[in-house]
Amino acid sequence: MTNWRPDPLQLRRPAYLSLAEQIANAIHDGKLADGDRLPTHRKLAEDLGLSIQTVSRAYEELTRRGMVAGEIGRGSFVQTRSKEPEPPYLPERLGEVIDLSILKPVCEQLHLDRMREAFGWLAENLPSSSALSFRPNMVFPRHRAVAAEWLQLCGLDVSPLNVNLTNGATSAMTVALMSVAPPGSTVATEAISHHTLVPLSTYLGIHLEGLAIDADGMIPAALDAACRKGPIRAVFLQPSVINPRATLMSARRREELAAVAARHDIAIIENDILGPLVEDRPPPLQAFAPDRTLYVTSFTKITVPGLRIGYLVAPDRYVAAVANRHLVSNWMATPAIVEVATRWVGNGTAMELVNWQRRALARRHEIAAEMLSGLAYNAHPQSLHVWLPLTCQHTEEGFVAQARLRGVAIAPGASFHTADQGHAPAVRISLGSTSEAELRTGLGIVASLAQGNPEALLLAI
Repeated sequence: MTNWRPDPLQLRRPAYLSLAEQIANAIHDGKLADGDRLPTHRKLAEDLGLSIQTVSRAYEELTRRGMVAGEIGRGSFVQTRSKEPEPPYLPERLGEVIDLSILKPVCEQLHLDRMREAFGWLAENLPSSSALSFRPNMVFPRHRAVAAEWLQLCGLDVSPLNVNLTNGATSAMTVALMSVAPPGSTVATEAISHHTLVPLSTYLGIHLEGLAIDADGMIPAALDAACRKGPIRAVFLQPSVINPRATLMSARRREELAAVAARHDIAIIENDILGPLVEDRPPPLQAFAPDRTLYVTSFTKITVPGLRIGYLVAPDRYVAAVANRHLVSNWMATPAIVEVATRWVGNGTAMELVNWQRRALARRHEIAAEMLSGLAYNAHPQSLHVWLPLTCQHTEEGFVAQARLRGVAIAPGASFHTADQGHAPAVRISLGSTSEAELRTGLGIVASLAQGNPEALLLAI
């Protein structure tokens, strides 16, 4: 048991977060070492004059940050050597595995031809500013204007001055979180959300609170309750099909969530990386709350994976913060790739590839409907994946392992959980990551496993 104790005179409201910060600072300063046992909830509550519930919430907060681990029957221990999260997909394709784990658009020779043509054009037309300048404001004015035109296809009417060019959506997400949520603050999100959001929030020192969802996405009352319960700085949402369950949030739900955000004056981070690929969709959240929404879209999932360019739209109140945080974390997007994206938007190639992708996905969904016939799953005509709930007799870990043993890689649903409890087992299956023939075979194997009784895994994978 460690001799260090928190100082009750340093506690501020909310007490649980203040207590968690004291313990976190003690860990950072070396006053608490890896493996040190913390006082019991009851003992610390008595010492500090707090409720046991407050101490429990503080320990839960530290557990979410990966700084404390609880062991049943033994207590809570400092954990400074945190385990790195494993991605839900195969980092590399191995052997003869049919990889349905990584989310990719459908790609064929056409995409490689378009990229080769673009680089050929670039070799002859690369502006000197894109090759020689260190200053984003000297390189990108023209590109921001073209980005604003593309964003109109996404349902936004914004000034080029509010557009930041990033190296894809992950970069944009990181900058957006850094801009609205300082370390130690709380960001709300759907209980099933982006798989990188949990580790990213941990690395940034942000507490992530997963909130209840229904068939239409995050429940507005859940967000309102969370904001009333404690200080929420922002809410991260994926309303348009890219979310793990492949759902399309209704216009009414978007409007209701925007109203809650306005009531509590919190920022909205909207991840909409499929952009115009999704037909007949409601206006983006940014249209309902333009003064508080940081909107993210990109080209990677709808044109060619190698076109790693994204657009981050920031309202006026966040423009300076976004620019500064992008400078310190990325400096600027890669100018040569920005040139390709700008050319493709201007000459129609980007929309050509979006329309091609839509047709290709229609064929993939026909295959999924055929091979998964009789199984209840979530999908959308323009989703890159399906979400397959498992029956209660299957465990995610066992199901994914059995599929892998039979040569198919799929993503476990637990990788997308931001809340600890209340999730039925499910798997995410990518439709675009392989050929149609392999997709048909892989889905057939998944269907046979889902419709059969689970078997113990007797062989190591």
